[in-house]
Formats: sequence, C-alpha cells, structure tokens
Amino acid sequence: MKVLVVGKGGREHAIITALHESPTETEIYSFPGSDAIFEIATPVEADGVASLVAAMKELEIDLCVAGEESYLVKDEGLANACEAAGIPCWGPPKAAAQLEASKEFAKEFMVRHSIPTGGYATVDTIEDARAAIGGKYPTVLKFDGLAAGKGVAVCLDEASAEEFLDEVLVQRKFGDGRLLVEEFLEGPEISIFASVVDSDYQILAPARDYKRIFDADEGPNTGGMGAVSSLEMLGDELREVVERTIVRPTVEGLQKDGLPYRGFLYFGLMLTPDGPKILEYNCRFGDPEAQAVLPMIGGDFAQYVFEGAKGHLKPELISFAEGWSICLVTASAGYPASSRSGDVISGLDKVEGARVFHAGTRRNEDGEFETAGGRVLVVVANGPTRGDAVAKVYRESDKVTFDGMQRRTDIGTRNF
Repeated sequence: MKVLVVGKGGREHAIITALHESPTETEIYSFPGSDAIFEIATPVEADGVASLVAAMKELEIDLCVAGEESYLVKDEGLANACEAAGIPCWGPPKAAAQLEASKEFAKEFMVRHSIPTGGYATVDTIEDARAAIGGKYPTVLKFDGLAAGKGVAVCLDEASAEEFLDEVLVQRKFGDGRLLVEEFLEGPEISIFASVVDSDYQILAPARDYKRIFDADEGPNTGGMGAVSSLEMLGDELREVVERTIVRPTVEGLQKDGLPYRGFLYFGLMLTPDGPKILEYNCRFGDPEAQAVLPMIGGDFAQYVFEGAKGHLKPELISFAEGWSICLVTASAGYPASSRSGDVISGLDKVEGARVFHAGTRRNEDGEFETAGGRVLVVVANGPTRGDAVAKVYRESDKVTFDGMQRRTDIGTRNF
C-alpha cells in the first residue's frame, strides 16, 4: 500500500511511524515532511493542493492521510481534490473542516444540534468585544480562524484581555478574522479523539495536553508542551455521558447538515460541575496529543485508516494498550514569541526505551540534527502507572540537550 502523509511536525512523524510499524506492508511518502521524517518516508515535491494531488496520481498513491489542518481548507481542499482524483483521503472535505477552521461555524453547529458548550458572542471590533466581555473576568477570547493552536486566550483581567484584543483586532497577528468572546468554563480538561466514517464512529484513547509554556500552567499559550494519554482517564460513566451528549450528536449533526466526514475528529472538553461541555473541535489528531496516543495503539493501524478512508470503519483492526503514555515537548529559545534555529541537538542516540518524534529539526552540513522551529522534539514514554511513565519520560528526555532549550517539569503530574 502506498500512503502519503501531509504535514511536517511531530504529529506527522508519529502518524508515519505508526503506519510504518503496521503489519500491512506500506510504502510511505511525505509532503512537505522533514529530515527526520524522510528517514522512513520518501519526499514528494509540490507547491499546492493541485500539484500535490497530481503527484499522488503519478505515484499511484493508494491513501492520503491529512495530518496538518491547513491543507484541509487550502485552495479547493485536500480531501475534495483527492476525491475528484479517486484517491481515498483520511481527512474531511473543506466544508466539514470548517468545524476547526472557523470557531464561529463550530459554535453555531453546537447550538444548532444542542451540544453542550459555553455561551458566546462574535465581534468585529474592540469596542464590541469590550461590550461583550462586560467587565466579567475570567473570559475566553478566540480568533475565529486557524492559528496553529495559539489563537485562544484565557484572560483573567482587563489588562490581559486588552493585550489579546490588540493582537487580534489591531495588529491582526493571525490575519483577517472575527473574534469570539466566550463564557469561561471551569473544571479539568480532557481531549477525546474519535475516528469518524460517515455515520459511524469509534472513540479512541483520551488525552490531556498542557498549553502554557511554563510550569503550573503559567506564561503564554503554545501549540502544546506535553500530553498524557490513558484509557483510565475516561471511566465508563463519563464515557457514556460524553458519547451520548457530545460525540454522537456531533456525528449525527454532520449527517443532518450534509457534511460528509471521514477522518479523526478531536473534541476538546471541559468537565464542568454541570457535565462535560465542548470547547472546540479539531478536524485531525491533536498535536502533541497524537504523540502520546499513537504509541498506545496496536494492531493494523495502516489498514484501519485505509478502510476508514474508503468508507468502512473497522474497530477490530486496532487495539489500545493498558497503562499510561506521556509525551514531553522540548522547545527552542524564545518560544512561543519567537524561535531560534541552528542550535545543535545532542544525546538523541542515548535515548532508550522511549520514542523521539521530531517537530522542528533539520540536519546541518555535518549531518547533525539542529533546532529549526519553536517546538523542537518530543520524547514519549509508556509505563504501567502514570508515575512510572513520568519518571521514564523525564529520565530519557534529560539525555537530550541543546542551547536555550525549554521544557516543563510538571507534565503528567500537573492537573492530576
């Protein structure tokens, strides 16, 4: 089976690794990929969705897997272009991908289908935003479009709100787009992933990620500094409630709205005193949650995704390991405001019994890996207990060093 994975970060490195390790024989290609990814995948050159699909047709690709969200809504849409070319794609069409691409679209969808979520208002100006906030803090502000996981701010006071409003509506840090002012919900967060194939779905292992750059959830938001995954995080009672009130109504809502969907669907949930409420959808695997979840999946992942893309959900093809999986992100100097490239990474060859997924690295002229992005790499370790997994991931991650590195010390312990 020839498979092409779209994306270049740690999530895609993890997806490609899972495909590569599947019993089904695979020949894997990647666009745009990275030096680390190209150790197990063949690079493909393209300058957009149309040329990428043309390259897939020439290579006779059997399956396209959408790792990165931007290509789902870029140009005519990756899944749409694949369908026109007769190539099965694991990722939703452009219209359904608006669940992630537009926070306003997602909120309207939730309200229309009576899916529990926080109240909200959509605004275009700072004046309207201030009026919607009404002096009530904390408040949640969200840029309406894609922002690589950084377009959300939980503002505890007026000063932090004004700073974010200026970034979004004046500086246009994330581009043109509206702003959502949302009700602040309290409780522990949990990420639920599901494989959706038309009207069928399968809930996968849950996860929890850590967005802030510093320990104790302090500092600015990032794309994610680590994640935890275990079947133990979602008990039978909570699973039933989440499925009945959120997952099933979402899948049924997609069908009612005429929005075909085949791919991973992420549900970011807040477990409030009034029950689970949804914060956001992502139309792909989370990052870095994918790096924690995927090593826990056994069976034939490649065949599972291939069958799903063709319209056949086959849960029996995969299984989930017991225990805990923890991924720990190491970021470069200056992140998230900026990132520093060119710092040589040492110790990668010393990591034992754990996985390393590259998010922002490249090889230099001497063949050494060096930093080339904000989030540089992820170390993932499994253990029978959360404590075992935490100890292991930090022990192995400590072996990897580079100048200016940033790493939280409370991943897997904070919020438990």
